[in-house]
Amino acid sequence: MLVLLSITIITLDATGRVQVLTSGVKSLASDVYTPLRSGVNGVLDPIGRFFAGAVDYGSLQRENQKLQAQIVTLEHQQAATAAAARQYSALERLLAINKLPALASLTAVVAEVTAQSVSNFAATVTIDKGRNEGVDLGDPVVGPGGLVGQVIFATHSTATVRLITDGQSKIGVAFGHQEEAILAGAGANRPLQVQDVPSTTPVSVGELLVTSGLQGAAFPPGIPVAKITSVHNVVGAADKQATARPLAELNGISYVEVLQWSGSS
Repeated sequence: MLVLLSITIITLDATGRVQVLTSGVKSLASDVYTPLRSGVNGVLDPIGRFFAGAVDYGSLQRENQKLQAQIVTLEHQQAATAAAARQYSALERLLAINKLPALASLTAVVAEVTAQSVSNFAATVTIDKGRNEGVDLGDPVVGPGGLVGQVIFATHSTATVRLITDGQSKIGVAFGHQEEAILAGAGANRPLQVQDVPSTTPVSVGELLVTSGLQGAAFPPGIPVAKITSVHNVVGAADKQATARPLAELNGISYVEVLQWSGSS
């Protein structure tokens, strides 16, 4: 049998039929194995991906946490940069107010606003300087843009400032050719009331109001306070009806200067 099998193989090889036979066997094996391999892969691939995902999940979670931390850090840096820019701008404008002739000879204490109290009629802020730094009752307070108000209460380390918009605030102001008036507060975010302006006195919208500094006044002369926003003549009335807006940025104010003025009351 072995001899016959050997002769048969030699004969087939001589005629080139061995390749046909082996090719057929390979083809048959491939036809049988391919569906089987596809089925096995269909079952094993999701399992493999599951275990690979389970292994990589912790790493991905750590990377996400790092990215989130970096985002939070960048956001904080951006917020800090913006806050620093606002503080720099406020201090720069506060420095500019010191160049006014009325303030050149006065000693000033720079203070930071730590709290703001606003209601329908009242408007005050708390600052972080008090009697220990020379801040006293009646001291005028200026900020970026102009007059802010007056100190009405002081402890050793803090003070309360009544803003010019407060309902109890009244300031002697001058405009035009040494014309005088009273600027009264009406509450936060409300127009200032310009009082005691005779109906015959010329005054126009946009006109600048500065502290008058009369004898016994609570503020030194020449500090910018407000600008006229409206003027109305009332038939039969002795005085004009006029309003004004503060020059100082009172909403969100961060830094002020307390003036040590000997003429304060």
